Amino acid sequence: MRAAMARLQELRGQAIIRSSMRALDLLSRVSLLVAICLGIYSRWEISQEANMLIIFVLALVVLGLAIVLHCYFHMEKVSQSLIHLWRGSLLGLLCFVGSPALDHGVKEQTTNYLLLTSIVLRTLWALLERICGCAKCRPAFLTTAERMELVGFGIVSFVVSSSPSVAVFVGALAVLMVVLRVKAVLTIPILLGFAFVGEFLFLKGLDVSTNKVALACFLSQLMCDPLLDYYFSGSSVTERWQPFLAAGKWGRLSLLPLLLVVEVTFLVLAASRLSDGGPLYLMIPAFVVCMFFWGTIHLVFLITLWGFHTKISACQSVCLAQGSGFNSLDKVMASKGVRHFCLISQFLVQLTLLSTFMMAVLAWMSVCSLSISVSLLVLLLESLFHGLFYELGNSLRGTCVGYAVVIPTNYSR
Repeated sequence: MRAAMARLQELRGQAIIRSSMRALDLLSRVSLLVAICLGIYSRWEISQEANMLIIFVLALVVLGLAIVLHCYFHMEKVSQSLIHLWRGSLLGLLCFVGSPALDHGVKEQTTNYLLLTSIVLRTLWALLERICGCAKCRPAFLTTAERMELVGFGIVSFVVSSSPSVAVFVGALAVLMVVLRVKAVLTIPILLGFAFVGEFLFLKGLDVSTNKVALACFLSQLMCDPLLDYYFSGSSVTERWQPFLAAGKWGRLSLLPLLLVVEVTFLVLAASRLSDGGPLYLMIPAFVVCMFFWGTIHLVFLITLWGFHTKISACQSVCLAQGSGFNSLDKVMASKGVRHFCLISQFLVQLTLLSTFMMAVLAWMSVCSLSISVSLLVLLLESLFHGLFYELGNSLRGTCVGYAVVIPTNYSR
């Protein structure tokens, strides 16, 4: 009887904690909703532009459509995707659509306070969820909600600013979230560098005014879970990298052309900014030397990635033949020599990061938002592969070769 009563009190305590967390989540969502509506309305009130009113009405229609799909058609995933796309788009409007007359307005200050309240409540809810063990850690680089918010924010920022720099920066932010989720070895310096460059270089290079409170709210919505999972998640290396290691052959190989396009774009942008960085008689020889080193190292880097994909495909084939699935992939990779391959490849990727950093220094001599965002994207992608090779090289088991020295003897009767 005492045990049953103790168990009942424990269940009641857990129910109270879950109710409190749901209340925090609901309050953060309501605060964000009211802040977005009030912010859009205040911008329309100042500008008196019909476009803002049309956007506000369309936002309400999309929100109503999502509610109808969820309540009457039981299409929860579609409705949630629409809501997150809607939220990312309107936060992008709050960030990049503004006026000096808004800075001291009562409605704008109220909007900022509501956004700050949403940030605090959202962070507190996520922290309590992980402390109480209620969070569900799934092997995914980015969730559907995060992808939709990134897409919505990137599209609106591209339309408002008429420049792809913010959209590329959003792509770099998505890669940073993946770096946090997989706990790459360079996560902390990358996070600090990303924050420093974004605050003191990227935002200064933009030609549009930004609402930093709305931008902080957008970043907190996306970065809160990866940052907390970096500390609280107890997943193994293969579990964190499961979306990549368990992907199909063509799904992994399709990343190579995309990576090649990003690398070539980075090189072209670095070359285009030479005239703004200093005297050409100094910049051109330095660029030629860096480009030769960069091109050689990156050619080896792409060949290394192709070889790694080949090895992973062979390991997947063995797992399918054995019928064991993903559970025995780490053992198969250890038997196929993936550990030795990764131990060598991590030093090659370190040289790749060094060459990219040298080129980025030349490109950053003139503050250009597009070159800065592309440089961040390239560095984050390469650090992601460095983390992959480093983690697999340290966690996988390998083969052991023993040597013995046998002394010959001459035996005679």
